[in-house]
Order: sequence, then C-alpha cells, then structure tokens
Amino acid sequence: MERFELLNPHSAGIDIGSMLMVVSYTDREGMINLREFDSFTSSLYELAELLQKEGIEKVVMEATGPYWESLYNILEKHGMEMFLVNPSHYRNVSAQKTDINDAQWLHQLLAHGLIRNSHIAPELYRELRQYLHEREIYQNYKSDSLNRMQKTLTLMNIKFQHLISDVEGVAGMKLLRAISSGICDGQTLLARIDVTKLKASPEDLLSSLQGEYKQHYIHILSITLKSYDFFKEQMQVYESHIEHTLKELLACKGEAPTVIQQKTKKVRKNQYSFNLKDYLLGILGVDLTEVEGLDEIGLLTILAVTGTNMKKWPTAEHFVSWLNLSPRPKISGGKIIGYERRNNNNPATQAFRLAAHCLWQSKGPMGQQYRRLASTKGSKKAIKAIARKLAVIFYHMVLNKQAFDATRIQPDIEQQKARKIARLQKDAAKLGMIVQKAA
Repeated sequence: MERFELLNPHSAGIDIGSMLMVVSYTDREGMINLREFDSFTSSLYELAELLQKEGIEKVVMEATGPYWESLYNILEKHGMEMFLVNPSHYRNVSAQKTDINDAQWLHQLLAHGLIRNSHIAPELYRELRQYLHEREIYQNYKSDSLNRMQKTLTLMNIKFQHLISDVEGVAGMKLLRAISSGICDGQTLLARIDVTKLKASPEDLLSSLQGEYKQHYIHILSITLKSYDFFKEQMQVYESHIEHTLKELLACKGEAPTVIQQKTKKVRKNQYSFNLKDYLLGILGVDLTEVEGLDEIGLLTILAVTGTNMKKWPTAEHFVSWLNLSPRPKISGGKIIGYERRNNNNPATQAFRLAAHCLWQSKGPMGQQYRRLASTKGSKKAIKAIARKLAVIFYHMVLNKQAFDATRIQPDIEQQKARKIARLQKDAAKLGMIVQKAA
C-alpha cells in the first residue's frame, strides 16, 4: 500500500492539560520536535511564539474541559488555523495512553489530513454565547429564589399565590414586598393592588392573605426577596453586555448601519429589555421570527452557537447531522438493525427542539404536522422530526438570505384526502364492506 500523502507539513499537535501542555511540531528543517510547557499565560505565549517562529500553519488539540479555550484564543490571535477534535474521534489506537503519545498521534493525524475539525464560532459569537450562558444561570437562580419565597408563604399558610396567575407579576410582587416589610393586615395588603385586574374575587383574596405571620418567616422572606432582586439586577447587567456584543456584530458586517428601534411593548419576565428582533434581522439579514415556532430568544441562542457562516456545512443534511437531529441507522448485513442514540448538549439543538415542542398547540401547518406525527409515532419522534425541519429552514434562509415562504410548507390537501380515503377503504375491506362516494 502506498503511504498516506503528507497534506499539512507545517502542523503541530498539542495535548492539553490543566497544568501541562505537550506539543509535537515539525520545524523548518522537517524534523519532529517535542516540547513541554506549563499552563501559565506567559508560557502559552512562549508556545505560540515558538510555533509561529517555526512556520506552523495548523494546530490541532483535544477538547479537554475548559482548558483548551485559553490556548485556542492565543494561537488564533497569532494567525494559526485551529483544529479542535472530539477525543472519541481519534482515540482508537491500541497503545499506552500518555501525554506524549497523544500529542504525537494528533500531530500525525493532522499532518495526513485525517482529522475532523469541530465547529467553533468566531470570537465575538463565543463571547455572546458566554454572556447568554451566564445570564441563564442567574435566571435559574432567580426562579429558585421565587420558588423558595412561595414555599415560605405556604409555611405561613398564605394562599394568594394560588389565586393569581403569576406571582412574579405586578400584583404578586407588590404583595410579597409588603409582607416582607412587616405588613400583616389583609385589608392593608389588599389595598396595595388593583383587585379589578385579577380573576379572583376580593373575598377569596382577603381569605388567602390570612395566615401565620411569624417573625422568622418574615425575615426569611425578606432575605430571599433581596436575593431575587440581586439576581434580576445581574440579568440586566448581562443584557447590557449582550446588547453591546450584538452592536459589534452589526458593525462587523460592513454594511449600512441598521436602525434599532426602541422597544415599545411591555417587557415580560425573562425577556430582553431591548429590541432583540431588530438586532437579529440586521445580523442574520432575514426575519426568522416569521417561521412558525422560532422566537427571538431561541434564535439568539442558535446564533451564538452557529454564527452566520452556513458554508461551514456543505448541505442542510450536514447541518442537521451536526445538530444530532438526523437519524443514525446501524446497518449490518445490508439491513437496518436499529438506530444509534446519542446525547447532545448543543444549545442550538435544544433551542430547535424547544421550538418544535412549543408547536403542539399551533394552528399552522407545522403544528398540524407535529400533532399528526405525535399521534402515530409519539411525541419524542415528532419533536425531533419538526426540529429537523426547522433547522433545515434556518439553514437555507440564513445561507441564501431568502425571506420565509409559508406556501412551501403548506400541506397538500388533495394528497391528505386521498390518503384518508385509502385508509377508510382498507379498513372497510377488512370488515367486508365497501366505501362509496356520496351522490
């Protein structure tokens, strides 16, 4: 057999560790060298300058926890093409696992073009993704604080949280703040809210505010309310950073500046206080909120992961496969013996699946298809199938900058009618009967 052709002679492989980096690289004379560096910032810059001095063009490393990110950013700044690989894609050689062996094996695979790069969005999108992740953490903390306040109200035998639709709304928060300030009288508490805007009667609300107003419960409620306010304030701080990053992404497009209108609608809980739709329209170049199921928050999550360069995936099939939304059949002996199940923590995948799940009450064509699939295949398969369809629509709209055409997903009424007639005739034939068309 012929030897594998050397496709990337100026390459390097790095084994990433928490405190140790082992690099295997080819110098300018064509000799393979091994070096060890610690993980301090000065050493990482020394490593980058060494590879740059030796003319290294491509560097491969393993995705090891968060340890790869610092070195990845530094090498990327030095103008090298970075390859980040999944450990399960290359660890299939029978040998003793050491840091040196891993670095050499990665280097050899990259040199012969046998490595598959992971998708890593540009730096600004990575910053946006980190801001979104941190904001979501504080959002979960805020929800946890709200749950603990409701538990405290239950211990006090106060029941108004069961009579209003949203404790986090205007009326609910006014009552929580009044109780935490030490007000115990039901009439005084009820006078602080607009009873006419609530479905519950004033008598029921007054009865629900009668409880055991013990001092230690009020102290716990007050402290938890301060935590709630802190987490909400932190979410606002991250929103300002997210908006600033979106402005930078708009500026990088090099087109005419997009006018961002002020948000006129009332900001509901966990929503963004700025006009997110205009930012998405300016960055993506097309209004994806017209697609049934896709909302602004979900699109922002997808954008932070995928970016806008859809050419990284040759086809829509490659894109949905990367999202783990396509079937993976296991074939043996020319027959499909099952389908591979893979866990996926990709935030973009979760956003598409959540968008598909929200269509179960939609009256549009996507909602009809979801309910039809759910009735025959089950909700899990229906969610995955609709999420795949949404991902394909997203891919083509962003790639081609085409507006959403709802007519392309409209169901064929005549075809559906023919299928129903065929099914009825088949069932009738089993019972020895004939279905005839009414005159």
